[in-house]
Parts: sequence; structure tokens; C-alpha cells
Amino acid sequence: MSYSKLAYVYDLLMEDAPYDEWESFLETILTQEKTSPKRVLDLGCGTGEMTLRLANKYPQVIGIDNSDDMLSYAQMRSNRDELQNVTFLNQDIRNLNGIENQDLVLSVFDVINYITSKNDLLDVFQGVFKSLNKNGLFIFDAHHIEHFNKNMVGQTFAEIYDDISYVWFCEAGEKAGEVMHDLTFFVQHGQMYERFDEQHFQRTFTVNEYRKILNEAGFKKIDVYGDFNPEVKNEASEQWDRTFFVCEKE
Repeated sequence: MSYSKLAYVYDLLMEDAPYDEWESFLETILTQEKTSPKRVLDLGCGTGEMTLRLANKYPQVIGIDNSDDMLSYAQMRSNRDELQNVTFLNQDIRNLNGIENQDLVLSVFDVINYITSKNDLLDVFQGVFKSLNKNGLFIFDAHHIEHFNKNMVGQTFAEIYDDISYVWFCEAGEKAGEVMHDLTFFVQHGQMYERFDEQHFQRTFTVNEYRKILNEAGFKKIDVYGDFNPEVKNEASEQWDRTFFVCEKE
């Protein structure tokens, strides 16, 4: 998966993303868990919107992504805001290196859905487990499998802005929970439009499958929530669009 061109339009495409809801959900969970993290790791940070929000609240924040283009934007925004407590690293989240003593690891907006095999998921979860302090938390979201099946597979989405337009096709993959995203962008440059295409592959698993892999990685205390609701846990529903996992390293 390459974000070389997508990085240039990513923030526009994500401008309606529920960052405020993620922040609110996180704050409520941390209050419920009676913890105040000092060191925070953001996995799959993209252009750094969530990372910078975290850096405005917590003493030390690291953002990790495997796209230099995304990280360049994130660093530029960090410099603009004169934030001294955030570091951006180019790493594959399946092979975290040199990251330790974290109090909180966060991964938002279906980054985990880009990890499409159970073996790779185990690598991610084991790396996170090793990076956490005792009683540290790992919090992430993933699309609910029924949301993929009912609301994405076979659907076409399109958006027209003043200088950017896109068409997005979603097709089923070969296995349960797999979705192939084909995106075509048209970006205005002066009087001309440049077309470029992106193909993204995602996969989601059932709640029980995620639980099993998290257990294998070392996490025993795992709570499950849905759709930014921190009040109801461990009652997985087919009505959820997103599932949220809150995992503690005991």
C-alpha cells in the first residue's frame, strides 16, 4: 500500500472524521481505568491529526507510520504548532523496534484493518505488548465484520470538492471480512486535473478472533465497546459499525 499521492489529499478526505469523538471516548476510558498516561504511542499516525491532539495533552508522544509522505506532513504540522514533545518515526507496525516503556498505545480509524493476516496481527499485538509498561493500555478500533458486509461491499462512494473529486468502489475479497477499495482521484492543478488511482486492501475479523490473537500476544484483560460508546462493554452487537478494544498489560 502506497500513500505517496494520497498523502496530499488525506487531510481533506479525513476532515469529517470523528476525531472529537475519539478524544472523548479515550478520555472517558482513561478516567474509568483511573490512569493518566505519560508516554503515548500512536500507531499508523498518518498526517498526525490525532498524534498532535495527544501531544497537547500528554508529556511524551510518538507517532509511527510507514509512509514518509504522511510523516512529512505530520512533522510540518508539529513544527507549525511548535510542539517539542512529539516524535515521528517511520516503522512498520508489524515490526516495532526500540519502542518501550509506553503507558498507552493507540491506533485509530481502522489502521488495524490494514493488517490482513492473523500472523501479522499477532506480530503487531506482540510488539505492542512488549512496548507497554505494566498496566499499560492498548486501545484500537476495527470495522465490525457486519458493517463491511452490509454497508461497504458492493457500494460506490463519490465526492466533489472545488479542487478535488474522487470515486471509491468497494468489492469483496476472497475471504470473509476482506474488502478491496479502488479509489480514483482527480486533483486540480491550475486549469488542469491530474488523475491518480489507489488500491487499498482491508480485512476485519470477528470480536472472538481478535480476542484470541490478543490473548496469544499476552493480553488477558480485554474489554470491547462499540461506536464510541464507553458505557456499554462486552456486549458485541451486529449493529455496530466500529468495535473498540481496550486491552491492559497486567
